[in-house]
Amino acid sequence: MVTERVLFAAEVVFVVAAVVGVGIWSIPAALVAGGTLGLLACERASAEKRAAAQRHGRRTTGGDQA
Repeated sequence: MVTERVLFAAEVVFVVAAVVGVGIWSIPAALVAGGTLGLLACERASAEKRAAAQRHGRRTTGGDQA
């Protein structure tokens, strides 16, 4: 559990550093990159939630019911 939190924190730090680095070069590119990475993060969280629901035998069809 602690390892997952450390990895998540490291991932967030690296993503923020990447967006800031792009932002130094171009603000619009940083906004596009940040939006894309944010969307991917939401999709990842949603997929993890669905996977956890399937492991516990719950239905996962029809949107976010977990």
